[in-house]
Amino acid sequence: MLNVGGARVPVGDEYADWDVDLLDIDPAVQPDILLDAREMLALPVGEYDAVYSSHSLEHFHEYEVDVVLRGFHHVLKADGFADVRVPDVMAVMEAVVGLGLGLDAVLWQSAAGPVRASDALWGFQRNIQRTGHDYYAHKWGFSRDLLGRALRRAGFAHVLIGGGSYALKAMAFKQKPNAERPNERIGT
Repeated sequence: MLNVGGARVPVGDEYADWDVDLLDIDPAVQPDILLDAREMLALPVGEYDAVYSSHSLEHFHEYEVDVVLRGFHHVLKADGFADVRVPDVMAVMEAVVGLGLGLDAVLWQSAAGPVRASDALWGFQRNIQRTGHDYYAHKWGFSRDLLGRALRRAGFAHVLIGGGSYALKAMAFKQKPNAERPNERIGT
């Protein structure tokens, strides 16, 4: 599995038995592959069973998202899949407007500390300030529809999107999983 930009968000327990390579732009996190995710097309084709991307895709501008997702598709084996997690900007906006919350309102607690509405929209401000790196800022946001369309444009044949707790989770498959022989690697 390739964990893209996930030094601060490790893969979930469902992948505990997987071999994981970390791809990151920040040399300080000592990734296995030091590379900007926009350059993934330079990696070998079809090397990975899965790509895991938790809260990294929103760090790219709208026009860069397609390039990054094509890179995900590029490195996956023919029966591979991408597990993509991003903030649900629509849910954040609904909380701010619908509940009358301020942009500085804490929406949830993370391992890194409290996450405010502004952090979900524009990036975890304490981390950006601490590192001084602009690449930690959020440059685009996702709704279910926007995420699904972007994954399909990148070539994924079958996309499932769920959500909750101000986040979206997409499972995007290069091929539609066979209902008679479900993909056992992800427990479906």
